[in-house]
Amino acid sequence: MQPRNMSMSGVVDLAAVKAAQEAKTKAEQARAEAVRQGGGGAVSPADLVIDVDEAGFESEVLQRSAEVPVVIDFWAEWCEPCKQLSPVLERLAVEYNGRFLLAKVDVDANQMLMQQFGIQGIPAVFAVVAGQALPLFQGAAGEAQIRQTLDQLVQVAEERFGLTGLTVDPDAAPGDSPAASDAEEPVGPYDALLEAAVRALDDGDLGGAIQAYRNVLADDPGNPEAQLGLAQAELLQRVQGLDPQQVRADAAGNPKDVEAQLSAADLDLAGGHVEDAFGRLIDTVARTAGDDRDTVRVRLLKLFEVIGVEDPRVVAARRALARALF
Repeated sequence: MQPRNMSMSGVVDLAAVKAAQEAKTKAEQARAEAVRQGGGGAVSPADLVIDVDEAGFESEVLQRSAEVPVVIDFWAEWCEPCKQLSPVLERLAVEYNGRFLLAKVDVDANQMLMQQFGIQGIPAVFAVVAGQALPLFQGAAGEAQIRQTLDQLVQVAEERFGLTGLTVDPDAAPGDSPAASDAEEPVGPYDALLEAAVRALDDGDLGGAIQAYRNVLADDPGNPEAQLGLAQAELLQRVQGLDPQQVRADAAGNPKDVEAQLSAADLDLAGGHVEDAFGRLIDTVARTAGDDRDTVRVRLLKLFEVIGVEDPRVVAARRALARALF
């Protein structure tokens, strides 16, 4: 099965996010059970580095990313920089003691995955967190830079998604790591509505999904899952039926046409061009005033919600927006 929502768009697989937002509870339950059984259920240090191919990507990367950040090392036997980088990543995977899982992908044997991630050269390193792919770095990198990137990754994974990582037991036998789905999932008060919203999205019923998320937010305005789902569903509804070629022509022909810029930014984001979408609206904010400027600002904030406030691209765009406003 091909990976879903892996186009660098930042548009999160909602089903994966739902699992990820419960991951902290499940991880704690798994740790408690491991302690109760005298260490059972923990993974061996050898299981922190795995080889992944296209056939196993769904179960070994996408599903596992709901319990632990998965760092993907795209490499090849002929790539000399890869041979320098890969041992560093493998050593750090063990040193970080379960805070992330390292998946190694041989690009020669897995060309479809390489294309899916849009990789132009190797080594290339990505992360998948709760079903969402994030580029980390490409090419040679020093260990200090790698550590800084990994520190940021595990921090965001825990603070935003509740991913506390894997329990590691040096005495555990390799290959005995439990599946992500083994832990019993807790049931929340809005699970039925949230699941209905995800089903509606899968069926293309955007209106139904939007209403389901609004029903949750009516009772629980701060529900992060519903906020994220609503922002994504509204984006998909806005771009539905648009003629991309005409929209982009209108936006290019009249930079002061606010509606054209809004529609083009929506198409940019839905198509995976996150920085382009943000930059377009920030530029529009800078050359508008009054109600038009406020309309663009509000839409930009909506797009931030789709990507997530902790995303580095959102952080950078917020700074740029502040400069444009003040």
